[in-house]
Amino acid sequence: MDKMKVTYEVMLGLSAEMVLDEALRKHRSEKLYKDIDEALASGDEVAFRHLTDELKAMS
Repeated sequence: MDKMKVTYEVMLGLSAEMVLDEALRKHRSEKLYKDIDEALASGDEVAFRHLTDELKAMS
C-alpha cells in the first residue's frame, strides 16, 4: 500500500509541475507578444528581432 501512495504522490507532483510549467509558458508568451507589439510601434527593429526569435524558440 505504501508503494501505491508514493507513486500517487509522485504522479500528483508531476501533474502540478506540468500545470505550473504551462502557466509560466503562457504568461511568457503573452508578454512576448505585448513586447513585440511595443517594439513594432516604436520602430525598434533590434528588439523586435530578439523578441520574435525568443518566441520562435518557445515553439
